[in-house]
Amino acid sequence: MRILEIRRHTMRQSSGTHLTQAGVDLARRVGNELGQFDRVITSTLPRAFETAIAMGYAVDEQIEQLGMMNDAVTAVIPWNAGYTAWLKAAQNNPVVARYTQAMADLLRSIVRALPENGSALIISHGGIVEAGTIGCLPAGTYFADDAACGYCEGARLTFDGDAAINLEMLRADQPR
Repeated sequence: MRILEIRRHTMRQSSGTHLTQAGVDLARRVGNELGQFDRVITSTLPRAFETAIAMGYAVDEQIEQLGMMNDAVTAVIPWNAGYTAWLKAAQNNPVVARYTQAMADLLRSIVRALPENGSALIISHGGIVEAGTIGCLPAGTYFADDAACGYCEGARLTFDGDAAINLEMLRADQPR
């Protein structure tokens, strides 16, 4: 079994790329509740990298794909639509379906590189967290929680080989 925890970055300055003090405080609080990870990976955008550091983790790798959503996808679904909307869009739109599968392929490649019983923390962005999570889950998965990921929120997926066999939604009590 391997664990993949994927979370959205924390709050950033509205007109800038760096975190606010409130964002750093939230990331610290969330990070204090987490355990150790074999790998910590972020997007290449500063807010993701800074979130991991504020959580107390050194970053092992940055992957550009974890910070990019193409225009064809955002023309179909807004990044902050929430898990249920992302699931429906992936089921009904081939552009979104391809994107969620591409994100799932990336996440599975990260999981495959982990040692047995290993874990990874990924810090990414709204919409990307939902898309990757949706793509990793078996067909027919139902989401009771249709909210989008707030700051430092996301999902913990347990994998047996390439199959995600358990999903735990990760929430933080803070503003969206």
